[in-house]
Amino acid sequence: MIIPCQKHLFSIPDDVAYLNNAYMSPLMNSVVSAMGTGIACKVAPWTYTSDQFFTYPAKARGLAAQIFGTVADNIAIVPSASYGLQIAANALPLGKGQEVLVMADQFPSNIYPWQEKAKAVEGHVTILPVPHDHDWTREILGAITEKTAIIALSQTHWSSGATLNLNRIRAKLDRVGGALVLDLTQSLGAQPFQVSDIRPDFAVCATYKWLMGPYSLGFLYVDPKWHIAEPLEHNWMNRSGSEDFTGLTHYRDTFQKGATKFDMGEKSNPAQLMGAISALQQILDWGVDNISETLGAKTEMIVQALPDAKISVLPKDIRAPHYLGLFFADGVPENLPGFLSAQNIFISVRGPVLRVTPHLYVSETDISRFIGAIGTL
Repeated sequence: MIIPCQKHLFSIPDDVAYLNNAYMSPLMNSVVSAMGTGIACKVAPWTYTSDQFFTYPAKARGLAAQIFGTVADNIAIVPSASYGLQIAANALPLGKGQEVLVMADQFPSNIYPWQEKAKAVEGHVTILPVPHDHDWTREILGAITEKTAIIALSQTHWSSGATLNLNRIRAKLDRVGGALVLDLTQSLGAQPFQVSDIRPDFAVCATYKWLMGPYSLGFLYVDPKWHIAEPLEHNWMNRSGSEDFTGLTHYRDTFQKGATKFDMGEKSNPAQLMGAISALQQILDWGVDNISETLGAKTEMIVQALPDAKISVLPKDIRAPHYLGLFFADGVPENLPGFLSAQNIFISVRGPVLRVTPHLYVSETDISRFIGAIGTL
């Protein structure tokens, strides 16, 4: 189902064409209002009761679980993608001589933890080169061997917009006994994903992009077989019995159930959680499949209007619907971002790619303005 333009839900001026959701999503008015309610709890802390330290995280956890396609017990609340990826790196086994496979030009948060782990255990990180046609699935499948202990990927490449067939990668990994770790920050909420289909060992997503929520918050999926792993920090709230504020000095060795043990400290920030709850609920109301179909129609509208001789895009079968990387024959013109921003048209340049990432707030007028500006080059 195509969703009509939702710009009325945001405080985006009519003359602003914001085609840069992969950089940072704007907050919906309802999310701003919810965060304001949370801030009011800190203004008047006597109104924020001890049970709310747990009820709001539980609500956010449950909504995030629905978008991941799992149950709440498998979701931890984290401050960032890098925090969740470090939990994965600490937990997963990597032996001497074994490898972690990653993609070239992958976002660094999903590179650095593996490099450090490999150094510590005399393993190595294999950085796969960018395929000439950006078919990452073929490149990864061809690289998996008996030495492959871990593959750390995204569902959508953060610069080109290339999408991966994670089902095929998971099936090949099963044959060699490897683990799959995913950073879904550039796709979850805008591209369908189901834990039951892909079966990652760990999957993390920050909320400030396609989950349409606040900065400094994210969610980590942990497969039940890894619930025995060590948390990254030992805070008071991830220990069992922490709901009883009168008994916190009865120190315990046991943790909260499931992936809750991996929650960050001070997770009960009411402004952050209330904002995330509002955003997640709206995404579920729209439906991720519907969001994906609608954004795919918007990016295809741009593709069909591009000047063929100057700009190319990835084939539709390996291009994420919500993510459009534009490749210029002579490279992205150096003055292009400034030229567009002077007209209140906002995009990102990542490496050799002009990254165009609309969301439901982008109108046909916004797209026409972008196409018109590109056409003058």
